[in-house]
Amino acid sequence: MDIREIERALIKRYRSSIYSKFVKAIDDYQLIQENDNIAVCISGGKDSLTMAKLFQEIKRHGKVKFGVKYLVMNPGFNEENLIRLQENAKKLEIPIVIKDSNIFHVSQLLGKDQPCYLCAKMRRGFLYDFAQEQGCNKIALGHHFNDVIETTLLNVLYSGTFKTMVPKLKSTNHPGMELIRPMVYIEEKDIMNYVEFCDVKAMNCGCKIARNDLPSKRREIKELIKNIKKEFKDVDKCIYASAENVNLNCVMKWQIKDEKHSFLDYYDE
Repeated sequence: MDIREIERALIKRYRSSIYSKFVKAIDDYQLIQENDNIAVCISGGKDSLTMAKLFQEIKRHGKVKFGVKYLVMNPGFNEENLIRLQENAKKLEIPIVIKDSNIFHVSQLLGKDQPCYLCAKMRRGFLYDFAQEQGCNKIALGHHFNDVIETTLLNVLYSGTFKTMVPKLKSTNHPGMELIRPMVYIEEKDIMNYVEFCDVKAMNCGCKIARNDLPSKRREIKELIKNIKKEFKDVDKCIYASAENVNLNCVMKWQIKDEKHSFLDYYDE
């Protein structure tokens, strides 16, 4: 498929389901400011490839002037996946910069049967460093609507805490750096439809979790939400809305930065 047709589809065919939601998240959460230099972090999967094309379009048509770099951290991809990533980037005309690491090896060695947390933490630190080397002040990750609601339920059901993926986050270890998630309004099914339309065979990361060699709580949560939607089609939207409608009058304990609070502290006021 011609690259112009692929790009035109984002602002025509997929305008309401993808492009407009991308722009709305950027506006609602103030994700891009004038003269930002943003590192669009590309894993090779459907989400980050779509995000890269969205950044190209908003840079072309948007009102705010900003710089962008398309960065790929190679955590230890097998040769087949690395070649596929490079071919997809070439087909989509995404000018990627690749930097190698050994994060897969280290996270699987130390994380054993639960490598995801360590892998994600190491990848984020590596990406911050990589982005700073490239003169960027923000990194953009391709987490979408479904990632947000799945993470929220994972924390409630398995960690006993109410936490979600916020649309932007200041780095604590890299002063002046910020993480943004401009795809939080976009549903995974629409990303899948767009990538299929583009005739792109996106890769998964190739780790043991992605290959289904190890169990995944996220897969369980995804299936749980899917089953509830059969009876209540808007359950996913309600989960997302719950993170924007927290009523502290009805919460037993909460934390702001490092300071903890209890409803008892305010009970007699």
